[in-house]
Amino acid sequence: MKTINDFDFNNKRALIRVDFNVPLNANFEVTDATRINSAKPTIIKILEDGGSCVLMSHLGRPKGVQDEFSLKHIISKIESVLGVEVKFANDCVGKEAEEKAGALQPGEILLLENLRFHDKEKQGDVQFAEQLSKLGDIYVNDAFGTAHRAHASTTIVAKFFPQSKCFGHLLAKEIESIDKVLNNSEKPVLAVLGGAKVSSKITVIENILDKVEHLIIGGGMTFTFIKAQGGNIGDSICEDDKMDLALDILKQAESKGVKIHLPVDVIAADAFNNEANIQVCDVYHIPDGWQGLDAGPRSLANFDAVVNECRTILWNGPLGVFEMDTFSKGTISLGDSIANSTKNGAFSLVGGGDSVAAVKQFGFDNKVSYVSTGGGAMLESLEGKTLPGIAAILD
Repeated sequence: MKTINDFDFNNKRALIRVDFNVPLNANFEVTDATRINSAKPTIIKILEDGGSCVLMSHLGRPKGVQDEFSLKHIISKIESVLGVEVKFANDCVGKEAEEKAGALQPGEILLLENLRFHDKEKQGDVQFAEQLSKLGDIYVNDAFGTAHRAHASTTIVAKFFPQSKCFGHLLAKEIESIDKVLNNSEKPVLAVLGGAKVSSKITVIENILDKVEHLIIGGGMTFTFIKAQGGNIGDSICEDDKMDLALDILKQAESKGVKIHLPVDVIAADAFNNEANIQVCDVYHIPDGWQGLDAGPRSLANFDAVVNECRTILWNGPLGVFEMDTFSKGTISLGDSIANSTKNGAFSLVGGGDSVAAVKQFGFDNKVSYVSTGGGAMLESLEGKTLPGIAAILD
C-alpha cells in the first residue's frame, strides 16, 4: 500500500482528491471544518517536502453550475486551517485550471472549482479524468468519504498515474483502522450496531459474524428482533418483512459462537417527541400506544460489562433517538463505556454518519481510538466490499 510517505514531493505537483464536502450556513460559512482539518497532515507534508498542491473536491449535489455550491465559499476556512494562502481556479478542468496549476511554485496551493459542476465527474468519464490528470505529477487520494464511488476524480484519474499514485494520511489511516477491526484485531472483538433498520445493516452483520465474539444490537433495529421472537413491541418501529431474517441472524450467530446482546429494557414514550411521557419497559412487553426510543438502565449495565471485557470495538449507529435529549442517555452511556475501555487499552473505531455525529455532539471524539470520516464508504468496507477508490490506488 503506497502512501505519501513513499514519495518525495520536492518540486512535484500533487493532485489531491480531498473531501471538502462541508456544511455551510446561510451566510456560506463553514459550520464544521472536521474534513478540512482531516486533510491537513497530507497537504502540509507535501508542502514541507517542497511540493505544491492542487486540491479537488465536490460540494453538495449541484445541478450544473450553482453559485451556492461553489468552493470559493470555503477558501477562507481552508486558509485559516492550513495557515497558507489558497489560490482558486473557476473551473476544475480547461485552460484556466491548467495555467494556474502550471504556474504553482513550491509551497503553494490551488483549489479547483466544484467537480460536480460537470456531470462527467459522477459518470466516471475517462476524458474528463484525463483532463484532471494534466494538473499534477503525482495523484493522491485522501477522500475516504467518496472512496466507494467510481467517479472520475476518485477512481478513473488514477489510471493516468500508473507509477505515481498513493494514499494520503487520512485514507491510509481509515484503511488501517478498518483492517485492524476486521482482520488484525485483538480479541475479544465487539461490534455495536445501532440505527433504525435491519435492512441497512444486513450485509454488515453477515460479514462481521465471522470476525467478532460479541454483537450488541440497539436502536430501532432492536424491535424487529424482539417482535420476531414473539415480543410485544407496542408502537415501536419494526420491519415486519425482515423478521425471518432477524431469526436467521440469531441462528447464524449461535452456530458461530457469537453472543448477541439485545436490550432487555427500553425507555418507552407515548409520542415521538422530547416532551412525551416516558416509562421504563421490559423490551418484550411494551404497551400498545408506546414506543421504545432508547435503551433502558438494565440494558446499559449489561452493555457496559460487555464493552469493558472486549479489546477491539466497532461502533456503528446510536442506541436511541439521541437528537432528543430525553432519549440520548443510552448513546451517551455507551460512549462512556467505550471511552473507558479505550482508556484501558482497547482499540475502538467509530463510523457511520449518526454515530459520528453523536460522538462529536457528546465529546467522545478524543476518547476513542479512531473516528471514521466516511459514512457510506465505511459501511461498504464493513460489508467486505473493495472500494473502487481504494482499488484504483492498489492496482
